[in-house]
Amino acid sequence: MNEYIQQMIDWIEDRLKDVFSLEDLADYMGYSPYYCSFKFHQATGISIRRYILLRRLYVSTEDLATNRKIIDIAFAFGYSSQESYSRAFKNVFGINPREFQLKQMPVQSFAKIMFYQRRDEASMNREAEVNQLRSQKNELFAHDVLNILNGQLMYGEFKSKKLMGDSDYAPFNEAMCVHATTVPIFDAKFIEMRALGHGVTVESYTNKVIESLTNLFEKDYNYIVLWFGEDMFCQMNLLTLLAFLEQSGYKGRVFLNNFQEDEFKVNQTEISLGCYRSVYEEVLVNHKKPTHVLLPVMYQAIDLFLELQKDNNPVTAYISKNKHLPQSQLLTQLFKLFPNVGYGDTQYIELINKIT
Repeated sequence: MNEYIQQMIDWIEDRLKDVFSLEDLADYMGYSPYYCSFKFHQATGISIRRYILLRRLYVSTEDLATNRKIIDIAFAFGYSSQESYSRAFKNVFGINPREFQLKQMPVQSFAKIMFYQRRDEASMNREAEVNQLRSQKNELFAHDVLNILNGQLMYGEFKSKKLMGDSDYAPFNEAMCVHATTVPIFDAKFIEMRALGHGVTVESYTNKVIESLTNLFEKDYNYIVLWFGEDMFCQMNLLTLLAFLEQSGYKGRVFLNNFQEDEFKVNQTEISLGCYRSVYEEVLVNHKKPTHVLLPVMYQAIDLFLELQKDNNPVTAYISKNKHLPQSQLLTQLFKLFPNVGYGDTQYIELINKIT
């Protein structure tokens, strides 16, 4: 069945800039439109139409980055007008195409679904990418810089290889996209509630999360560099740290090094503090949409986070339909089909156990 779905995906990908219908795809596959649509959704957790919409809009950002005329891009991707393309773009990315062209802010990727890994797929080359960053902003490699990295694994690699030169390193070993949280951040009540959610002792949580951030709490830095992926898991961790920097009155400069997990291409953006504590409370505490303008990549992640708070969402629906699969196989499929979620084994297993 996965081979059949991959054939559909490959056919769609070859025609993202063409006008085609579900009937055209069905004719190619030799099945009815209903059967194609049903099997696609069953295997991927997303409808064909939604997949095509997201892929076209994401691929169109490549053309926008070249400052091609927006009306030409709209027509190239099958939209009847610049206005309809702009509406769809803003609905997904939180900004309109012109704003994207002017600001070139990172947006969340909607990569082609691949059920099979390519044999020639290149491994991540973190050192080469970091060296490129050094040539652009060497001051971020000095003693007065703290790099906060999403998780212990990334922290271990960066610190052992001193990828950021003489600067300091700290991991954020959390998963803020699950379980309840509090305002303010990192105080005793926060620690107690987060430990309870994760099912660990306060002492264990403190050792893993809080003590790892000692440099953040005890030292003064002119620069803080936040290394976070673009998936929802990472972006909710990022939101928490930005909110804490506002809470603590941090006065230095903040940079986000945002990257895609699969290829580690870094987009560096300087962030102005001011609204993130409010957004943290709206989103992570109260599960409401934010009232402030945000980075597009965070805007998308928040939309996904709020969607996942519903009992019936694409991830839970997929698990429910495939709960007959062995857990290891189900986990593999979830990682492939929902890369924008960013859950690890722990979060998915918790969800699987809850549903099954």
